[in-house]
Amino acid sequence: MEQGADSPAARRMARVASHLRPPTSQIEEVAILKGSNCRAKGAAPGFKVAVLGASGGIGQPLSLLMKMNPLVSVLHLYDVVNTPGVTADISHMNTGAVVRGFLGQPQLESALTGMDLVIIPAGIPRKPGMTRDDLFNINAGIVRTLCEGIAKCCPNAIVNVISNPVNSTVPIAAEVFKKAGTYDPKRLLGVTTLDVVRANTFVGEVLGLDPRDVNVPVVGGHAGVTILPLLSQVNPPCSFTSEEISYLTSRIQNGGTEVVEAKAGAGSATLSMAYAAAKFADACLRGLRGDAGIVECSYIASQVTELPFFASKVRLGRAGVEEVLPLGPLNEFERAGLEKAQGELAESIRKGVAFANK
Repeated sequence: MEQGADSPAARRMARVASHLRPPTSQIEEVAILKGSNCRAKGAAPGFKVAVLGASGGIGQPLSLLMKMNPLVSVLHLYDVVNTPGVTADISHMNTGAVVRGFLGQPQLESALTGMDLVIIPAGIPRKPGMTRDDLFNINAGIVRTLCEGIAKCCPNAIVNVISNPVNSTVPIAAEVFKKAGTYDPKRLLGVTTLDVVRANTFVGEVLGLDPRDVNVPVVGGHAGVTILPLLSQVNPPCSFTSEEISYLTSRIQNGGTEVVEAKAGAGSATLSMAYAAAKFADACLRGLRGDAGIVECSYIASQVTELPFFASKVRLGRAGVEEVLPLGPLNEFERAGLEKAQGELAESIRKGVAFANK
């Protein structure tokens, strides 16, 4: 029986394990991490997904949840640190997706080539006392660099932006894609699903309902007063007292701060954000598959208001955003909240565009 290094069994084992070997340096693009040398068989039919920032507090649980998604056939994990370990860990899960790891800027293009969906949780987390604007200078540069890679390597991918401040990073991504000549507003989506998840949970608590049976549209943006839950449009239909409306609106708007303060310096809302991001990514993949009736809230290029970007309900499909749904009737409280949200959103959008064009 042939047992040498060049035996069929040895070559087979080397091929299967190749995607787990860490690169020999941060600046060398290692051939063993390329798709042609990774496991050739075993991938389930489905979509190719990349998580950029896979080693972070959101990235790790998000990568785990995407590995569990049966619509994912290939999962690329990219970060500037620790990707080999995260890749090795997640690759042991006995689900269909083949996992490959990519480490450092020189491997970004390999991580992105051929992807159908790119999810961006990369960046630094919020700490106690920090606003989302405090994150701007660092995270804005990270998002710009990653989107330059997307424009070059997978310009037709659906892009889900999680990196905060989303109100500014989505406009930054749009400007990068415009400069590259690849901008398709239907394929660039800011992830605001955590606001909806929180709204469903908090409303369910007040009404004594299972939050999975509650659907609260949340529009506007993804920070503070720009987060506007439309409690008049809750499904199942219900009514609230003015005290309940004030309590719920404030708690939904400040849900991120609630977690930051509870963790007392140990992090921000990483686990619930990963859950929400995986939920939204699944909706995008079902849309790509051609499923009908996929409606989610997302921060996108929009004409719903006079602002160029706005979060509202959208219908997802094979092209990404196939329809932007109208806001519907608003009550007096919501109209006042919309006015306040638009003022702050306009400045956040301006700031993002100015950064991308400086």
